[in-house]
Amino acid sequence: MIRPSTPSGFSTFETETIALANRRFLIRRARDTDVHDLVSLLRDDALGAAREGSGAEEVADYQRAFGLIDSDPNQLLVTIDDVTDCAESHHECSESHHEGAENRNDGSANYDEGGRARPSDTGSAAVVGTLQLTLIPSLSRRGSTRLQIEAVRIGPDAQGLGLGTAVFEWAHACGRRFGASLAQLTTDKSRTDAQRFYARLGYEASHEGLKLDLS
Repeated sequence: MIRPSTPSGFSTFETETIALANRRFLIRRARDTDVHDLVSLLRDDALGAAREGSGAEEVADYQRAFGLIDSDPNQLLVTIDDVTDCAESHHECSESHHEGAENRNDGSANYDEGGRARPSDTGSAAVVGTLQLTLIPSLSRRGSTRLQIEAVRIGPDAQGLGLGTAVFEWAHACGRRFGASLAQLTTDKSRTDAQRFYARLGYEASHEGLKLDLS
């Protein structure tokens, strides 16, 4: 049975964690203070370096785009933080009772009320990845909801651990929880390694993706 999309979209999303290779990663909703780090991740590859900017005008564009994403309940832009050191020092972090932070076992006690990382006694959180999820209600497929996965980046400090696979497994589970019955994505034809990765996850190249520059 195909479940309808949740009317509130991702509004009830809560921070989650992934434990992998003796490290701990926090998946949380991105804040406006993360935009610089997220754009840096998008820029850190051959294709991204050619299309992402860093000037004052581009910075304003990114902030405007973040505002649109953040205000749309069907959009979820997430930041992936390495909180390994923070998690290891959770006992000390919890006892410090940072103002405005929840003392949770997932390491989120190391974040202030604006979602900015707090340094811990033994280290600080580092932004190592990002992705954007979109819920797309549709009349087709008997009124199903699709999960669009875009702008996936895992930074060099967290590559080679299997984090990409773990993040996609998390994204698929997240999509199911919020009513999606089909996951879809696009990837540049030049990204042959990414295509092999997606195939291992079970994705099929069943459609031709077309784009038209409207600028």
